[in-house]
Amino acid sequence: MKKSFILLFCLFSTVILSQKKALKKIETLANDINIYTEGLDNIILENSNSDFVEVYLYAESYDEQLILIENKPKELDIKFHFEGTETREIIFRKFITKRLQRATAIVKVPKNKKLFIFGETIDIESENIKNELAIYIENGIVKLNTLNANTTLQLYSGNVYAEVNNAKINLTSNKGKINIDNVLHKKSFKNYKINFDKELTISTITANIFLTNQ
Repeated sequence: MKKSFILLFCLFSTVILSQKKALKKIETLANDINIYTEGLDNIILENSNSDFVEVYLYAESYDEQLILIENKPKELDIKFHFEGTETREIIFRKFITKRLQRATAIVKVPKNKKLFIFGETIDIESENIKNELAIYIENGIVKLNTLNANTTLQLYSGNVYAEVNNAKINLTSNKGKINIDNVLHKKSFKNYKINFDKELTISTITANIFLTNQ
């Protein structure tokens, strides 16, 4: 029994220590930042405390992970690439969960940049960023938190959460739920606000939208 416990502890320790982190920082004059999320399970968006774009990548199952950045005059492209096999997942399948295999990126951007996010299945969280934001994905959980600037979101399925104050709102969900302040709306919702600081537009087929309209 004691030997089994020691073996199990060693296996878990190996998995924890196997996590790798990559980091890139770049200063850019480009106004638009394009983030391509292929290979990621999660991405977190934050405002940086400097003029640099900072990209942190965490992945546990790959021998090497790369952050690829192309800095063009008018736009900055951020992509991710993974190398190696998931041999650890095969060896330790009995002792770990799928969550330990996930790849997560944290992207910190200056407040004066506009963000574009592209992907298929991806969970996205905005840490109350002050940037204009446009998201185009197939499926995922999107947590916009407090909305501070114009935001556009298009997705097929998933869940969307946001807190909105003094904003023009235009929501469409053909088959999903639209829940605003615990009141359900069918297929669409518009508030026709005239004087507003920002605009939120969400278009989806089956995703559920949960909005707090302060």
